[in-house]
Amino acid sequence: MIDANSQFFAILTNVGMAKQANADALGIPWKITDMGVGDANNTDPIPNAAQTRLINEWRRRPLNQLRVDPVNPAVIIAEQIIPADEGGHWIREIGLYDADGDLVAVANCAPSFKPVLSQGSGRTQVVRMNFIVSSTGNITLKIDPAVVLATREYVDQRIMEELYKLDSKQSVRVATTANIALAGLQTIDGIALVAGDRVLVKSQTVAKDNGLYVAAAGAWARAADADASSEVTSALIVSVEQGTTLADTRWQLVTDGAIVLGSTALVFQNITQGFAPLNSPAFQGTPTTPTPPQFDSSQRSATSEFVQRSLGSKAGVRIIDASVALTAAEAGFVILANILASNGVITLPAFSTVRPGVSFYIQCGAATNAITVKAPAGMAFGAPLAGADPSSVTIQPGSAIEFIYLSASTILATNGAGIAQLTNFGFQKMPGGLVFQWGLGTANASGTVLVTFPIQFPNACRRVLTTPRNHGAYNATASVGDYTAQNATFYTTLSPSGQAGVAQALSFEWFAIGY
Repeated sequence: MIDANSQFFAILTNVGMAKQANADALGIPWKITDMGVGDANNTDPIPNAAQTRLINEWRRRPLNQLRVDPVNPAVIIAEQIIPADEGGHWIREIGLYDADGDLVAVANCAPSFKPVLSQGSGRTQVVRMNFIVSSTGNITLKIDPAVVLATREYVDQRIMEELYKLDSKQSVRVATTANIALAGLQTIDGIALVAGDRVLVKSQTVAKDNGLYVAAAGAWARAADADASSEVTSALIVSVEQGTTLADTRWQLVTDGAIVLGSTALVFQNITQGFAPLNSPAFQGTPTTPTPPQFDSSQRSATSEFVQRSLGSKAGVRIIDASVALTAAEAGFVILANILASNGVITLPAFSTVRPGVSFYIQCGAATNAITVKAPAGMAFGAPLAGADPSSVTIQPGSAIEFIYLSASTILATNGAGIAQLTNFGFQKMPGGLVFQWGLGTANASGTVLVTFPIQFPNACRRVLTTPRNHGAYNATASVGDYTAQNATFYTTLSPSGQAGVAQALSFEWFAIGY
């Protein structure tokens, strides 16, 4: 007879214990599927491990829920719901069956009569069994999705489980700014915590300890909506309510890939300002963008780095101490040539690697030797070097020249001073813009010759001087006729003793000054 001393409990049957042992030893999944209830023929049953069936089972249906007790991980909770239109029997015994149809657990319970609607008293009844196992690791805690009945507790729990998996989490009161001890009611970011406050822990030295926590006088626990790996996923977002420095900020978890809570390092990023609109975005702070490729002329955003290399200030200084072939990477830099060797040569890069308008600024060191700058194969230096060697330019110590690519065949040498051809037929451009040119000439049989200057004067020729050469024993003369920025006409005569000058094919030296 049931009285105050009666005991109610659930046990695994011998079959259930054997299957549990096989599951643990062999890793074979064990699936519990159904629950049966009976009236035990109106007796007071005592669960027996040897049972293979209930004494008098009147109903067997699939489980509505099977889960591990959140308080005791060794206890499994099985649940079934009997709808209002089933019953008319007492419930005194409960049994659990696995997918093979074997009775694996049995329990007794306080007698309860389950009426049906036709009796004028109907109710939906929940039958629940709690039983202890050695391990839940190989028990499949999955119910038949075709079962539609559920308790309010089950529905609420399932809703919370799904809500907890969402990336947008309930806000926290404060966020940490440094490594802390995850225990005790402390002050974080100027806010004194009280028990129950939610905290974003994001600055731990060991990043796997980061996450959402609930403050407590003792050890802190992770927040219910972020205490499982399935609830802490990449792109998780949480808002911070208070704090001296972090009030009203939002933080996003930027750890990518699969996350194992307690093992994977968690990294949070401040996304307070959100994303700029596509139309007319207004950036704040110090925004950065990728630097476009060198010489890019598209509609990409130009960074400071790109602008520095394209306009105005030079991108930097490159120092070279030996002959070298430059590459496109040196464009926009000041190339300081400190070459001590007397035959230093710098070769400009091929046009195919740059584009029109690209320049190379080359400075010859003041305490070094002059250097020769060579044009790449297939290219020549344009004016003002017309008439000189079109493939090379000499830069004197302390002087600088900027070389600008005009086309696929021509390079312009600017900055005047330093351009020189120091030969018998040469020129020198001075820092102030003055240009000296010199050379040798020989008149024809008519005593005249048109000499083209080594280079064209950029503006005008101002003076041309001349003198006969190697005719000291005779009365020879050399004079200048008309001259332009490009050339000059010279006349030579020979005057034997006591005779007027006669046009002769004589050699002479000339010197021209212009700017």
